[in-house]
Amino acid sequence: MDLTEVERLIEEAVANAEAEVRRARHEGDDEHLAATVVSPAFEGESLVDRHQQVYDALDEHMTTDIHALEVETFTPEERG
Repeated sequence: MDLTEVERLIEEAVANAEAEVRRARHEGDDEHLAATVVSPAFEGESLVDRHQQVYDALDEHMTTDIHALEVETFTPEERG
């Protein structure tokens, strides 16, 4: 799956999000991705709830196009 498409899906679903998606460090495996997502929508949310927002944004792609996704989430204040 195209990385910019994954970023677009996350940014459209998570309010005011900025997403950076890259290939995870699994040589030759295009299905393992890593994402860093910054959004004020994460304020006051648990780590589990933050990650669930990202996974929900990718919906069926998590079972068809993306084998695994490493996620880091931050509020703008946390990211500095």
